[in-house]
Amino acid sequence: MFTGIIEDMGVVSNLKKEMNNLHISIKSKLTPELKIDQSMAHNGVCLTIVAIDQDEYTVTAIKETLDKSNLGVLKIGDNVNLERAMILGARLDGHIVQGHVDQTATCTNIKEEDGSWMFTFNYDSSLNNITIEKGSITVNGTSLTVVNSKKDSFSVAIIPYTYDHTNFGDFKKGTVVNLEFDVLGKYVAKLIDINLIAK
Repeated sequence: MFTGIIEDMGVVSNLKKEMNNLHISIKSKLTPELKIDQSMAHNGVCLTIVAIDQDEYTVTAIKETLDKSNLGVLKIGDNVNLERAMILGARLDGHIVQGHVDQTATCTNIKEEDGSWMFTFNYDSSLNNITIEKGSITVNGTSLTVVNSKKDSFSVAIIPYTYDHTNFGDFKKGTVVNLEFDVLGKYVAKLIDINLIAK
């Protein structure tokens, strides 16, 4: 379980394909505090640490993960948003994030607004994921508040701290990002679907 509060931007240092799997090595200031078998969110994707070497650690993404997230398009030198699993009893500063990406979205607009930035994203609404105005959304692992909620798009407002300390500063029009929709909203949507089918 995660909170969507990014701890560090790691840098992809190596990528190695092995059959359908991708081994991703990352340099991070968090590495000395990590251990093998620990869970870490990478752009919002929960992955297990399988190796550690000085300031670099490695995780493995399987085909299912690569198909449903932006990890398959990573390049050496890319910045990745990192968050360790939350500690039970700690403050929940963001919102409840599972580290299970629902789908990707594409950045369609970036607007600077006198000290902040408004990012707009489009996503495939046929997968039945929804946003609500002022609800929570996780973009590349970052807990954010939805504005301008529409059937297949939404926007988020980014303050300078978030812009400087996450990979939002790397985004351009066309950038593909990972989305995790609010878990409570997903359960409500599922219950509504079940009730409609029952009728």
